[in-house]
Amino acid sequence: MSTASMYHFTSKNTPETVDITSSPDNSPAKPNGMRTAALNMHATGPKRMLVKNFKPARKVDPRVFLDQTWKKIEEALETVFSQGKINFSLEELYRGVENLCRQGLAKEACDRLVSKSKAYITGTLKAKVKETVGRKDVDVLRATLQAWATWGAQMKYVDWIFCYLDRAYLLPRQESLRDISVDLFRSIIFEHSRLNPRIIDGACDLIAIDRTGEDLDTNLFSKTIRMFHEMQVYTKYFEPRMLELSQKYVLEWADTKSVEKSLPGYVKEARALMKDEIVRVEKFGLNGSTKRDLLTLLEDHLISRKESVLTNQDEIANMLEDNEVESIDLLYTLLERRKLGTKLRAAFMKWIDDTGTAIIFNEKEQENMVVELLYLKRKLDTIWKVSFHRDSELGHGLREAFEAFMNKTKKTSQTWNTDNSKPGEMIAKYVDTLLRGGAKAIPTQLNRKTHKPAAAEVEEDNEDVVVDEDTEVNSQLDQVLDLFRFVHGKAVFEAFYKKDLARRLLMGRSASADAERSMLSRLKTECGAGFTANLEQMFKDIELSREEMSSYKMILEERNQRQSLDLTVNILSASSWPTYPSVPVIIPPQIKSATDKFEKHYKAKHSGRKLDWKHALAHCQIKAKFPRGNKELVVSSFQAIVLLLFNGLKEDEHVDYDSLKAATGLPPPELNRTLQSLACAKLRPLTKHPKGRDINPTDTFTLNANFTDPKYRIKINTVQLKETAAENKETHERVAADRNYETQAAIVRILKARKRIAHADLVAETIKVTKSRGTLDVPGIKRNIDRLIEKDYLEREDDGMYSYIA
Repeated sequence: MSTASMYHFTSKNTPETVDITSSPDNSPAKPNGMRTAALNMHATGPKRMLVKNFKPARKVDPRVFLDQTWKKIEEALETVFSQGKINFSLEELYRGVENLCRQGLAKEACDRLVSKSKAYITGTLKAKVKETVGRKDVDVLRATLQAWATWGAQMKYVDWIFCYLDRAYLLPRQESLRDISVDLFRSIIFEHSRLNPRIIDGACDLIAIDRTGEDLDTNLFSKTIRMFHEMQVYTKYFEPRMLELSQKYVLEWADTKSVEKSLPGYVKEARALMKDEIVRVEKFGLNGSTKRDLLTLLEDHLISRKESVLTNQDEIANMLEDNEVESIDLLYTLLERRKLGTKLRAAFMKWIDDTGTAIIFNEKEQENMVVELLYLKRKLDTIWKVSFHRDSELGHGLREAFEAFMNKTKKTSQTWNTDNSKPGEMIAKYVDTLLRGGAKAIPTQLNRKTHKPAAAEVEEDNEDVVVDEDTEVNSQLDQVLDLFRFVHGKAVFEAFYKKDLARRLLMGRSASADAERSMLSRLKTECGAGFTANLEQMFKDIELSREEMSSYKMILEERNQRQSLDLTVNILSASSWPTYPSVPVIIPPQIKSATDKFEKHYKAKHSGRKLDWKHALAHCQIKAKFPRGNKELVVSSFQAIVLLLFNGLKEDEHVDYDSLKAATGLPPPELNRTLQSLACAKLRPLTKHPKGRDINPTDTFTLNANFTDPKYRIKINTVQLKETAAENKETHERVAADRNYETQAAIVRILKARKRIAHADLVAETIKVTKSRGTLDVPGIKRNIDRLIEKDYLEREDDGMYSYIA
């Protein structure tokens, strides 16, 4: 069809030719068909000429114009719908539609367009989609997308042709060609009863394919979601069906994986599933409502419904045992999506209690108790910081669990059948080890030089670590003090710490005076001035002793009374220091002379004071001449007394046991330990005859002529530096006895304040008051109440109440 024929055609009613690019004129024509002109002439002035009806008018019926115009448009639409070659002028067709609209024929033109489009969609397009009904849902979806793409491409030409109608007629009515075209496709093809479920399920099948791990046709799925949005069927049709199938899939997945996988495996895969689902939503532009509802669905089935699985105590115990910091972090983060992170508290506390209790009552590893507790605490602190993100509720649980097992008591051989707290004793001994050995005494597993924190640990815990000895020791003391805070019965700690401190001060065994003062300051802050009063007095006694000795030596120099030996004496307040037994010993004359002279000086300066010499605590430095070289020996006073007996003897001259016993005056146990350290240890200034590790009354001793050592100054270890079983037992029994006295005193104070009180209230008040020093069990408190009744401090009335007897 030529372009000319589109513009000129013969009217059915008149032989005249109609131009569709111009509007018909219905005004009446002159009878003769000639134009008229009026000419007004004036004698003078300008002349004016008016011309009317210059263009010839043709009378055309609007219906005829509509039919003739639509015929050309319909032919163009046929070409577009058949996807033929475009051989018409879009501009001329646009002018034709514009003229129809100007003549009030827009509605008729619109109706004819809708009817034509509807017939095309119902026929050709729908038939192509229905061809795939016997195939898979994805194939039906693919055919629908093809039809939608075809319809979209064809609508571009329709929009160009009917652009004026769209703006002039449909827009004022709040309609548009776009909406009409979408409504037609949606109602005829998409909402077809047989096609609609297949199309939606086809889109859901693409998601199912992706969930199985197969490659998703991303292009196809993107076009599908775009089509759903353009047709405005996403929320009504796709979203509900997708969520329904997703719920079924997630439900089955959770039930299967929770049985097949371990807890860490389930958590890892559940998080991966949630991530994949959300990534798909965001990648393909699914609605925010879909993301919200899908996330809720996932959290319901993976977390809330599986709460019992996620908080299984045995599984969590295994994770804690293996120190799976990252896995625990994933578990906590997953639970926190539903604010269920604190549900881990019960399992967390149970594992801490079980593990800590096993450490406390492991009699074979008592020496390593504090090291294991510190390592456990460090591990749990890391888990709390990294895995639990410093959750306050779980932090409280950690401390409560530690406090619970640290104060468990059991009458065992380790506590000499008392109710004393073993951790209190072992903490005191560990502190003693640190303060004697310094950074070298820190176990490898606790040393920050070798300990590498978890990779995920918070930034402040990974800052550059200063590894000098003072910092290391102070860090360890802080950690030990953290354990100490959990201990209720601090009387046990105090007793052993006081005894060890006395040994360090008297024998000069402290590695650092600053560390000693620092620990004392920590204890004062933690327990109050009353707790450290005696400990502070011990330091003062040492300082005063130094000043006293300095003054004494200056007096001797002024009097030119030089001594043959350098005497140093520590004067101790008996009330502040541990009680030491007096061991009988015969002091050599030269030493006796020096001590007597100092005692005379001291009593003259401080009248009314009595000095009680504790020679068992003394130590000496003596110079010894051996055949293979001279040495300086650091020994205890008892060792020095024994060695001095060998002065002037020949190398092969024997001294029997009885002679040594008579010359020293030492009790057999002390003499045996002293001889064992001199003749049976690694360093042997003396030789025992016959050889052996045990000392017998029939043994004899000679000077070891072959004694030698690379060092000039040699320390001979003594049994005085090591606590004996008898001393340990005595300390425990004394603490147990003091606890009874303290309990009785607390009961009397309570009754003096309350006058009358019920039994249950009295027991509760007593436990509260004695908690810091060490609380007796309820039967123990009851026994002390009975003792006070016997001593007439209180009485039991007829109604069961206790009353104080003034």
